[in-house]
Amino acid sequence: MWAPWLKSPSREHTARAPRSQRSFSFKDIQNLCEPQPESEALSPRSASILHRVKISTSVLRLWAHRNATPHSPKLPDGDQRVVIYYTSLRVVRRTFEDCKTVRSILRGFRAPIDERDLSMDAKFLDELQEITGNKTLTLPMVFIGGLFIGGAEEVKQLHESGELKRLIQGLPVVDPRACDFCGGLRFVLCQKCNGSHKVYSDKGGFRPCMVCNVNGLIMCPSCSPLRRRHKEV
Repeated sequence: MWAPWLKSPSREHTARAPRSQRSFSFKDIQNLCEPQPESEALSPRSASILHRVKISTSVLRLWAHRNATPHSPKLPDGDQRVVIYYTSLRVVRRTFEDCKTVRSILRGFRAPIDERDLSMDAKFLDELQEITGNKTLTLPMVFIGGLFIGGAEEVKQLHESGELKRLIQGLPVVDPRACDFCGGLRFVLCQKCNGSHKVYSDKGGFRPCMVCNVNGLIMCPSCSPLRRRHKEV
């Protein structure tokens, strides 16, 4: 047996070391590397501050669209509706995906939506160019209550912050079911030319149909806001 005074000091210190200084196991390191839940990572106060910052940014962005320029595009006939100019063509994938996303967001609010597909009727393109005063357009373009809100990025940011809901709350609620007459397509075949966009007469032969567009379609007389408005006038 070794004498007590011959024992190594380091050994004695190691033997008496408190348990709190033990080395971490591999399982402990794994637990430390795991991401913390969102509720633990952000305190309620910091989450509230971030939410207010988001809302403030969205409000400022919306205010800029409405008031930054005196020539901000406005729709004279869109006071009680959401109007979206978009395209259903897949020629440009990014544009198609943006239009699809924005339409999905807006439809979730059960608000009166006037969807104007530029690929279905070229008159929508002429109309939008006249409103904006610009020949080069980026789709989609959304108007709420006649005021221009923005495109895909603006709509998504307003939706995330809750401001989009506030803008749409004042609009009347509509039935989300599709129209029985057109199936929700907003267009039907022209009955005069049967969708060919051509009519025949004995004197002039074939000539373009003056009732439908170049695709041989007319706006649905049952659900189209523009069609109903023309009838009222």
